Amino acid sequence: MNRILILFAHPRFENSRVNRALLKDIWGHPAVTLNDLYELYPDFNIDVEREKARLTEHQVLVWQHPIYMYSAPALLKQWIDLVLEHGWAHGEGGDVLRNKWIFNAISSGGTRNEYAPDGFNRFTMGEFLIPFQQTATLCRMIYLPPFAVQGTYRLMNSDLEHYAALYRTLLDRLAQGNLDIESARTFPFLNDWLLSEAGDKP
Repeated sequence: MNRILILFAHPRFENSRVNRALLKDIWGHPAVTLNDLYELYPDFNIDVEREKARLTEHQVLVWQHPIYMYSAPALLKQWIDLVLEHGWAHGEGGDVLRNKWIFNAISSGGTRNEYAPDGFNRFTMGEFLIPFQQTATLCRMIYLPPFAVQGTYRLMNSDLEHYAALYRTLLDRLAQGNLDIESARTFPFLNDWLLSEAGDKP
């Protein structure tokens, strides 16, 4: 079984309907470790060696966060800058993370149509996530498309339940290694890939 580390960064988790729904059924999952960065490091004083140890113990890594001003909350960027050190995660001798799977699990107030070349935000969500993709590539990891919950302000409870079930299915399949990487990477979102596997239209 693949072990999964969720690097969760949300400065106002208590107010997030979406992330509370996504994580509700994850607590106690035998393959999942939830690293709540704002709970662990409210002073931004990250224990780098602790985080490195966690990374080496897991095969699948998830950057789970809301989209704040077209990027991630500040603590996740701090985590990336401090933990993924040259000579350890990348550069000469830096191959500890080689071939680990990683993706973003994101939520955004804007809808999918608003994150498009002809939409309000002018670029796709994938384009906004390119720095994360390049970071993963630099560290010799296998970057997967994001799992995305968009248009969050318009979602009903039934929508949240749908996304939570889809996320749980994704994590179950990642834990089991039941994932065609090359097929999944042809989709803009892991949601789309899961729905195509189920025979549903994305």
